[in-house]
Amino acid sequence: MNGLITIQSDYSVKETIDRLASIVESKGLAVFARIDHAANAEKVDMPLRPTELLIFGNPKAGTVLMQDKQTAGIDLPVKALAWQDEAGKNWLTYNETKWIADRHELTEKSNQTLKAIEEGMTLVVNAATKK
Repeated sequence: MNGLITIQSDYSVKETIDRLASIVESKGLAVFARIDHAANAEKVDMPLRPTELLIFGNPKAGTVLMQDKQTAGIDLPVKALAWQDEAGKNWLTYNETKWIADRHELTEKSNQTLKAIEEGMTLVVNAATKK
């Protein structure tokens, strides 16, 4: 999908998000919200395979991007969606930093921060999904 990075997780949806939340907090990032879409679907009597969203980030990094172009705030803080497909495989999906940069026409002022976010996402996502 355009602008999305999806990797398979060796863990359940819940475990993947638990691990991701723990890892990002250990790196000094803030967890702003955790949304269990499947639990919310169940409340309205609708089926949905396990699907959880974690919203997290570093306000210092995000602010740099928003100082460049305030519209970047619609895609910040960063999000990661753990979900289970119809075959029972578990995945973690997040926005590609280049997509965010292109979408908001971020300038060179954001390059260093974008690189740090990309490297950080790769690190925490791999740690959360791989045994």
